[in-house]
Amino acid sequence: MQIFDNIVTDRGSKYAVSGGPCATGDDAKAFIKTLCKTKKFAKATHNTWGFVGVNGPVKNDDGESGAGMVIVRMLQREGLTDHIVVVTRWYGGKHLGGDRFRHVQTAVRHYLDQL
Repeated sequence: MQIFDNIVTDRGSKYAVSGGPCATGDDAKAFIKTLCKTKKFAKATHNTWGFVGVNGPVKNDDGESGAGMVIVRMLQREGLTDHIVVVTRWYGGKHLGGDRFRHVQTAVRHYLDQL
């Protein structure tokens, strides 16, 4: 599991990105459970994730509507399969509108650049 913290800060909201091997929905649940053992990630407003497995894409928006699909599309374009990417957001009190999708993309791009 790789974790990159403080990737983006905007209007009080903070973003982190993490990821690791993942082939099934059960693997994804186990990954999120492990990530959330860290109190900081358990208290996050959103832990949005996606991966592309043998049965196709799997995603979870965790209340950040549409963000899971942004992650999946980026993984598909990159050709990265059997690998989960989680974008974590701590809400800062101000709505970000469409900027939140740009921040998700920035976080995923940061993660992919580290591979």
